[in-house]
Amino acid sequence: MRLYLSSYRFGAAADMLLGLVGAGARIAVVSNALDLIPEESRRAYARNVHDPLAALRDLGFAPFELDLRGYFGRPGALEQALEGVSMVWAVGGNAFLLRRAMAQSGLDALLLKRLAEDSLAYGGWSAGACVAGSTLRGIDLMDEPEAVTEAYDPAPIYDGLGLVDFVIVPHFDSDHPEAASVSAAWLAKQGIAHRTLRDGEALLLREGRLELVGEA
Repeated sequence: MRLYLSSYRFGAAADMLLGLVGAGARIAVVSNALDLIPEESRRAYARNVHDPLAALRDLGFAPFELDLRGYFGRPGALEQALEGVSMVWAVGGNAFLLRRAMAQSGLDALLLKRLAEDSLAYGGWSAGACVAGSTLRGIDLMDEPEAVTEAYDPAPIYDGLGLVDFVIVPHFDSDHPEAASVSAAWLAKQGIAHRTLRDGEALLLREGRLELVGEA
């Protein structure tokens, strides 16, 4: 299994992505964690602040946008769309919205299958990293579980993908408004295994070894 789970954007060790999938790799960028934000605002942010597609192109990859809403209830079509894709990259936003999108499109099951085959790598930041964990319990202190928009099932999903056996708490001790310290404290009190990440840091899993990269 190959993973790159970052606190904020690509972190301070983005070059290590090349070691996971190689230059020129096709990367499907999933931005459904942002579906609560109007499309016009999202485009303006991409133009003026951060565009993950442009950033991945600058790193030497061939990214494309994959909107999971177009595959809700169509897992077979999604599987075809991901043929020849080397990595799925999920951006930050609302972790519960992203988790719903993965379930409703069948991406969650497909990821587990292809990660086990080692035919695909998975990466993401903030919400994209959170959903990889064991559960989203505690993350509900950072993100609104009930927040939905058109075409989404109303019930939140608290089960993580289980790609790692702990909860990932991003933006810890960082210049972000998310209540990461509150989440980490709650998880510790409940005895739930978790790891905090500061902005710039990421967890890299390759060849069975999990390591923290991008440390300050």
